[in-house]
Amino acid sequence: MSFRDGKTRMTVYKDGAFKVRPVDDASVDSTAEDAEEEDEEEEEVEEEVGQKGDVGNAARHAIGELYQQHSRPVPPSLSPPSLSSSSSSKKLLSIDPKSIDIVPLSKGKAEEEGKGGDITTVRDQDDVDDQGLRDYYYKSAPPPSAIPDNTAATSIASSLGGSGPFVKMFRGSAQYIANHRGTIAVCHIPGELLSWEGFPGLMDDIALTWLLGMKIVLVAGCRHQIDLRLEHIHKEDKDDAEDEGGEGGRRSCGDDGGSGNEGDSVEQQLEQSFGGKVMMSSIRVTDQETLRVVKEEAGFVRFEIERRLAKSLRLHGGLVKGSESLVGNVVSGNFYSAQPFGIVDGVDYCWTGFPRKVEVERIRQVHETNDIVLLTSLGVSPSGEIFNVNSEFLAATVAGAMSASKIIYFNVHGTSFQNKLTEKPVQNLRVSDAKNLLAHYKMRIHPKGFALVDLDEGDSPQQSVLRTPGSMETLIKVGYSMVALEKGVKRAHILAPENGALVQELYTRDGCGTLISRDIYEGIRRADVSDVSGIYDLIEPLVRSGTLVERPKSTLEKGILSYYVYTRDGLIVATGELKRYEGGFAEIGCLVVSSEYRRGGRGDAMLGYLERLAVQCGATKVFVLSTQTMEWFVERGFREVPVEVRSE
Repeated sequence: MSFRDGKTRMTVYKDGAFKVRPVDDASVDSTAEDAEEEDEEEEEVEEEVGQKGDVGNAARHAIGELYQQHSRPVPPSLSPPSLSSSSSSKKLLSIDPKSIDIVPLSKGKAEEEGKGGDITTVRDQDDVDDQGLRDYYYKSAPPPSAIPDNTAATSIASSLGGSGPFVKMFRGSAQYIANHRGTIAVCHIPGELLSWEGFPGLMDDIALTWLLGMKIVLVAGCRHQIDLRLEHIHKEDKDDAEDEGGEGGRRSCGDDGGSGNEGDSVEQQLEQSFGGKVMMSSIRVTDQETLRVVKEEAGFVRFEIERRLAKSLRLHGGLVKGSESLVGNVVSGNFYSAQPFGIVDGVDYCWTGFPRKVEVERIRQVHETNDIVLLTSLGVSPSGEIFNVNSEFLAATVAGAMSASKIIYFNVHGTSFQNKLTEKPVQNLRVSDAKNLLAHYKMRIHPKGFALVDLDEGDSPQQSVLRTPGSMETLIKVGYSMVALEKGVKRAHILAPENGALVQELYTRDGCGTLISRDIYEGIRRADVSDVSGIYDLIEPLVRSGTLVERPKSTLEKGILSYYVYTRDGLIVATGELKRYEGGFAEIGCLVVSSEYRRGGRGDAMLGYLERLAVQCGATKVFVLSTQTMEWFVERGFREVPVEVRSE
């Protein structure tokens, strides 16, 4: 983009460790025209900056390699050869599902990579350090008069780790604390976690997120407890039947898992068809006797979570003398209604059901009193009947109805996604990537809440993966995450059950799980000649006001391959230009959003898109020439430098 020297007053320039900074649809206005306005509606501009964003982990790790591979100079204003079409641009930003493996998360891996650790151990060590500090301060410190100015303060700060990793981590968490405050998070807690040694720590972490201002909805599953109980009953019935000289057995049920009879292997359960497909750990028949078991186990899980979380809220939430404002409660109740699954393929599923309606206002009232909502898999119909509901599907339904910011699933088997080529974890999946992954394994989630997969191809590589419990569970969690995202939830997180995983994922830059987020770049494509008039009409008001340099239609037509447009129903609502120069430089210019579509995050999305393309095409330095909108770019990580720097 060429500016006349007489008009150019400064250069906004970004160099060094380039960071891609995509944002979420709920972020701030992004146009050049209103860049100087105070943005009071900014919500999440940097919520996932550096933490995850909306780009795959493989792309993030590849940035350093791209610097080396594309460091050779290119002719000025050369259009990137790899971006000759909009489809090529999309390929740069997508992940091939065939390149993803589902692997067990090795124990201690989080600690090795600095992405987690035993929070209990850390807290115990903190207690020791605090005691040592008290001993030092009260017993060993010389009187202030014997110490030069500031030495005492420096010594105490050093003993606290003032310049250490804790302070850096805490400072780095500030933006996430601010962005998450007041948002709704729905967390699914599998029944298996109640017997996990880290369960008390998980409750402490949930209490911490509550203390930091998040509005929490917990959905408790009890599949594990039901399985154990039914297995015990099945064994007793079988023993009694053998004593009588016959055979016994009972049809099993579960809150959110399994089909078929108790005792069947995974392969046997998978081979039981349902409507031409195969049920995968989703639906079981719930007869009257087994419904009683579900009630008992759901009640047990509910009270165990309430008991432990209530302790965490009071112990770690903090009591203020003379005030109860920081004390929260765990509230359970009929916050959703259910309806029966019905008769399918001649099978009556009795008291197996699925969510009918979520009482959104009642949940919000609980949040207004600073309390946490806890739901179980037992839903009541308007007629008073109780139905056994898939708790994972319930979590997705509630998150969508509440317009939650996040839904969080815990992967009991501890498996994760890994890039086959780089052998590095895939920490980020866009919605399109997740859809492709599910399609690759021929899996989908039925509207009533159970997972289906087509096993007609026999023992294909995909099906061998599905027959592994850990891999199957991970894919099912992806499926339910997609349900939530399609209902309007912004982000879904899938975490392994490790101590501190929840806090690590929400409040640190790197996280420790897999993030699935809606594609904020959907609708952005490369411009063609037919877009010249639309781009011209879009930028003309800013040209008249002197914000942008004039670009005649003939100039736009000649350089159209360097322009990108954001369209909605065929209408161009935003545009931006990306030009490459030799020496690893790239210029972003002509960033404009229509006045009718501002404050919707489109400009930030366009900026993030152009930054990513610049990096993936080999640019190591990105700059912008501006006369009136400098502050907007500075707020997004650019810095002001003299214009002469560009020529250097």
